Amino acid sequence: MSRVKRAPWRGVAPQNQLSDRPRLTTSAMIASLAAEGQRTSPAPFGHALAELARSRPEILGLTADLAKYTDLHVFAQAHPDRFYQMGMAEQLLMLAAAGLAHEGFVPFVTTYAAFASRRTFDFVSQGIAEEGLNVKICCALPGLTTGYGPSHQATEDIAIFRGMPDLVIVDPCDALDIEQAVPAIAAHDGPVYMRLLRGKVPLVLDEYGYRFELGRAKLLRDGPDALIVSSGFMTMRALETAKLLEADRVQVAVLHVPTIKPLDEETILREVGRTARLTVVAENHTVIGGLGEAVAGLLLRSGVVPPRFRQVALPDAFLDAGALPTLHDRYGISAEAMVKSIKSWL
Repeated sequence: MSRVKRAPWRGVAPQNQLSDRPRLTTSAMIASLAAEGQRTSPAPFGHALAELARSRPEILGLTADLAKYTDLHVFAQAHPDRFYQMGMAEQLLMLAAAGLAHEGFVPFVTTYAAFASRRTFDFVSQGIAEEGLNVKICCALPGLTTGYGPSHQATEDIAIFRGMPDLVIVDPCDALDIEQAVPAIAAHDGPVYMRLLRGKVPLVLDEYGYRFELGRAKLLRDGPDALIVSSGFMTMRALETAKLLEADRVQVAVLHVPTIKPLDEETILREVGRTARLTVVAENHTVIGGLGEAVAGLLLRSGVVPPRFRQVALPDAFLDAGALPTLHDRYGISAEAMVKSIKSWL
């Protein structure tokens, strides 16, 4: 049985707790993040990896019963002799990848982020990171990108992995980011954890002349009133928020931080320190241990104190199951919710 069919163990809040909340008509539990009419690209990770492997025979693809649900099936179809289905056994998956890396291969392993971070932490730490092995761990359903509830919502995966030495952490925004990140992390000599968006992934960053560089943050737009420092699909939400706020004559800058570790400290300190605007860190992750605390710690250690600092992030809680757009509104990470929050902070 495929893991995507596994029933959640935590459902939505009781009806009497929902009566005063807006209800959306969609029932999608794993929905596309793209708005209606938004440009998308199908399976960017799978296509990028399959293309890269044409010139890199050492690249392998391994998964834990989730090729279809991590877009690794595209790689499997293109390179069936280099694809390994390891079954529902993430710990075996990680150690098998470690062994292959010891032999000079570059394994790309996929599963859900919840399974990689919670079930295999010690195996990644001792078997991969401590050995400095060239394993790329690429995981779908990071943060709140599924409505299946806490069993599948990896809202704390970055917090779990940030404390692991020598592990690079990447959180791409859109299809372009993923397509460009794949060869970049393959070229990096060492272990990488990358969050994935799957299926029909939105395409937004090409409008900003963007190019992914490992370890570098990019200012996508400028503005004197507020600065949003963001990662993952929350950069897309930040750009949507900035456009909505223009109607109220509020000018918002957006700094995209696709590499959480190592953090681009120089760029973040420069952008936060150059004006007296509101600084907001937006992330698809719990408020604990993610980009927000990484940026706050950097500012504290560097003596850069913004006049106002706020976080848009998921609460430190086990989240509800339900329709994904409804949950994004409920937990404050939709563009409309961000507009409301930023207006209240200005």
